[in-house]
Amino acid sequence: MSPNVGDKLTLTITDIAFGGEGVARLDQLVVFVPFVALGEVVEAQITELKARFARAKLLKVITSSEDRVEPRCRYFGDCGGCQYQHLAYPAQLRLKHKQIRDLFQRIGGFDPAVVAAVVPCPEPYGYRNRIMIRSQWDKFKQGLNIGFIRADNRLVVDIEDCQIAEPALNAEIKRVRANPPPKGGLKVVLRIPAEDWVVPRDSFFQNNFFLLPKLVEVVRQRLQESGTRFLVDVYCGVGFFSLEAADLVQRFVGVELDALAIKAARQNAIQKGRPNGEFIAGQAEDLLPSLLAKFEPRETSVVLDPPRKGCPAPLIEILRRIKPAQIIYVSCHPATMARDLNALCAGNVFSLAQVTPLDMFPQTQHVESVADLRGQLFAPEQADLLNS
Repeated sequence: MSPNVGDKLTLTITDIAFGGEGVARLDQLVVFVPFVALGEVVEAQITELKARFARAKLLKVITSSEDRVEPRCRYFGDCGGCQYQHLAYPAQLRLKHKQIRDLFQRIGGFDPAVVAAVVPCPEPYGYRNRIMIRSQWDKFKQGLNIGFIRADNRLVVDIEDCQIAEPALNAEIKRVRANPPPKGGLKVVLRIPAEDWVVPRDSFFQNNFFLLPKLVEVVRQRLQESGTRFLVDVYCGVGFFSLEAADLVQRFVGVELDALAIKAARQNAIQKGRPNGEFIAGQAEDLLPSLLAKFEPRETSVVLDPPRKGCPAPLIEILRRIKPAQIIYVSCHPATMARDLNALCAGNVFSLAQVTPLDMFPQTQHVESVADLRGQLFAPEQADLLNS
């Protein structure tokens, strides 16, 4: 018999889906359960029922995994910020690696062997340099909740500290709580400034300073291996990747819709002594053809660091038409990344050389990845011939 909402079931977790929910099966029905580990037997209660799947709330762990640990945060399970604090850190890395491999095979049609092991973060806690605190009036307690969105709904859970935030930000949380708004509706972005970088208040910058050097190292290594002489940095923000790699190329250009970020990128270029490039404000798909026309395609690498939703179809078509020698795609969402790489590689226009995941977001479902695409005429094994 099919279960009903409210039913309590004993389930065996056979997989952990991308996003963090455990997967169990009840005959033909897939049941998703959060905060579990692979192989665990749990008691869960059905909260949502559809034709082919259900969601359930974890009630009790009957048989525990050896990877299960005590979460460090007292709000874990209520706060929606973390999904994996109940797993030992090595297990989190293995899990993310499997999830990325599965997504690249299922969505992108790629050989999962192209996905390297996940680069661990040296600080699995206390690493986030940017958080958003919200406030919401709680009519039941007749007071404000100040914290983060809950894991199970869109209400705000009241928090006094965040275990994945840098200590300085926890001091800022206390300051916000000591000076609350009169009746809610507040959103406060708390941020630790990036040292030696000009970053406007609302402009993007990577949220993990501890693993940032390794991310730069991976991008630089991929660029250096290609042997290209020119770099086009799309979605360049404040110029982070192009300025970090400017010494490896003759000329570079960055494009970004955020005009304040472009202004900051120009300041950063002066501050860092990078005179061999320029930054242009505008829509990437509008500007990219003219930008790429400045450089010989077979001598050009393109860095893509799009938002989570990925690249628009017109941008992908421009890249397929112009065929630069290399695309270095940086993304915090492996599903949209696999989709975009599949579109770029269709018809063998590009080939995927390697994907390097980096755990910029420990304890959470998220992971940063760097993909190295090569134009088929200038595949990795032909780089030596190109540069000879």
